[in-house]
Amino acid sequence: MSAEREVLIAGFLKRHGWDVAKRGRLAGDASFRKYDRLEDHRGRVVLMDAPPPQEDVRPFVRIARHLKAHGFSAPAVLAEDADAGLLLLEDLGDDTYTRLLARGHSERELYVLAIDALIALHRRPDAVPDGVIAYGLPRLLEEVGRLHTWYFPLVGAPALPTRHRESFEAIWRKVLPLAWKTPASLTLFDYHVDNLMLVPGRTGVDACGILDFQDAVAGPITYDLMSLLEDARRDVDPALVAEMKARYVAAFPSLHAEDFKTSWAVMAAQRHMRIIGTFARLKLRDGKPHYLQHMPRLWRHMDKCLEHPALADLKAWLDLHVPPPLRVLSA
Repeated sequence: MSAEREVLIAGFLKRHGWDVAKRGRLAGDASFRKYDRLEDHRGRVVLMDAPPPQEDVRPFVRIARHLKAHGFSAPAVLAEDADAGLLLLEDLGDDTYTRLLARGHSERELYVLAIDALIALHRRPDAVPDGVIAYGLPRLLEEVGRLHTWYFPLVGAPALPTRHRESFEAIWRKVLPLAWKTPASLTLFDYHVDNLMLVPGRTGVDACGILDFQDAVAGPITYDLMSLLEDARRDVDPALVAEMKARYVAAFPSLHAEDFKTSWAVMAAQRHMRIIGTFARLKLRDGKPHYLQHMPRLWRHMDKCLEHPALADLKAWLDLHVPPPLRVLSA
């Protein structure tokens, strides 16, 4: 961190009465954001350091306040300096799903809670707040295009001729609209165990702490559900995946089964492709190679969703241009 940035943070903390609190690093993530815990006789709060221009805290603030207003456990925003990229947030504790699972907590209990929170959110007709944009085609295509921009360089593959890149995009343009066979709702975008918590003293869906949602969009209801159950970072028991899918679908009797399956497959393929490219970028651009340990799982997820008939052309393209030898790498 630059000295100038630290001075900016010190001024922010002083203005809000936390300048003499004990301060320690709480977490960092795949973005440029960092989180510190501040503690004094009043209790604990969290400092989010999200430096512009790489980060913008305004979407986080908008979604956090929207979720809080509707009874969901997003961290309360206690103070903000949006121009500086600094927030003081409610501290929801230490019990992330990841840590609880590592300690042997009931996997089923945690996933039921997370699924029920999604059900409650998707049942709301006002789930999407003003200012949240649709998960549009330009963004969707840029994300899957990271295969060319970052993954091929990572594995040492030559750039493909223009005609092959264009055929890749044409396939996506054809299949992506199929994801909207299911209704749209607020898509939190990074809904998985690293970003979920069990909040002490709370009950019902209010016990499910939600940490990361600044990239939220209006998108198919299948997206967050799939993000949770086809996790890029951990294997989930297939029996539990089937049970949680059934639990969600049972809450929405009007959902058409085949439309749901199609939407799931398309969104899964898009998300896994995005993350494959993003993890490659984290290694090449940001010097974070440890994300590569998850690549085999992501390719397994891809293989599974490509079994859907709607993705036959995408499967054929990937089999030709990203054959198995190009899907094997290590950190």
